[in-house]
Parts: sequence; structure tokens; C-alpha cells
Amino acid sequence: MSGSHFFAFFARMKYINRWSLMRNVFYETLSQHSTEVAAIAHMLALIGNKRFGKSYNAERAAVLGLYHDMPEILTGDMPTPVKYFNSEIKNAFKSVEREAAARLTDSLPGYLRDEFKTIFSESRDDAEEWRLVKAADKIAALIKCIEEQKAGNTEFDKAKQSVENTLKEMECPEAEVFIEEFLPSFSLTLDQLK
Repeated sequence: MSGSHFFAFFARMKYINRWSLMRNVFYETLSQHSTEVAAIAHMLALIGNKRFGKSYNAERAAVLGLYHDMPEILTGDMPTPVKYFNSEIKNAFKSVEREAAARLTDSLPGYLRDEFKTIFSESRDDAEEWRLVKAADKIAALIKCIEEQKAGNTEFDKAKQSVENTLKEMECPEAEVFIEEFLPSFSLTLDQLK
């Protein structure tokens, strides 16, 4: 069979549920998560540019966020406590992720492969945008925790504390502004969002 399987792989992100080791009130797919990370990374770049005089490529940050977890189509969503249990597991999983990214890239027509090699690997050219994507990923996790807590699920209490601590350690001023200006609204009901 000829043609590219890339978008058939991409479309499967909607079948992969995140937070698999935890009881969820609302299931979150990899597709939902990636969309949210892309939007948050875009906003973080804009905050950096407008508030801190940075020169981030906001559109690039959004694209990196959109595809950042796509290799998980082939690897599955490895729970954080397992993925980072020790350095051997972390390094082995990074190797598996690189292999998955190479397989996805190889599924593209040849003339597009170089473009996606830079999307699936953290290059020096995109280092600042990748830093924002990592912060956006944690903010998206924090939002998930808030939504679960709001629904009465205490399963996410410790995860929320852990994500908040990680975000503080990142020392990302753009993330701090996002948390201050946008996060409080997630505690409100639809009727309160006026």
C-alpha cells in the first residue's frame, strides 16, 4: 500500500487515555491534551513577547505543543511515576520515544521528513519554545488536576501538589503570569464565567 500513514497515526491520539493509573471523573485523551498544550504554549510565547520583551516564535511553540506527545501513539502514555522511577528507566523510555518519533517521521513523504525531524527533536534552534512547551504541558496537567478536584475527585490532590512544585522549579515567568491571570477561572462554573 502506498501513501503516508502519518495522519492515520495522528488521528489515533484520540484513542489514548492519559492518567491511566488514576481514577478519573473525566477521561482525557492524548488528542485533547495536545490541543490544550499547543494553545497554552502559544499563549506563553505571547506573554513572553508582550510582557517580557522576548522574541519567541509563538506559532512554532503552538506547533511543537500540538505534536509533542505524538510518539505516545506508538509507546502509549507512560505514567510519570514509572517513567521517572530511576535513570535507567528514564533513559530507556527516551530511547523508545526517539525510535517512535523516527518511525512517525519515516511514515511521511520524503519531502516533509526534515520538517518533522525538527518537530520531534528538541533542537537548539527551538530551545526556548521547547521550554515553553514543557511549561505548557505542566500547566495542562495542573488544569486537569483542578478539574478533577472540582468534581470531587481527591485522587488528584497529590498530583496537583507535585505539578505545582515542578512549575515553581521551572522558574518560567511566562507560566507564572499564565497561572496568575488565567488559572483562577478554572475554579468557576460556566454561569460564573461572565
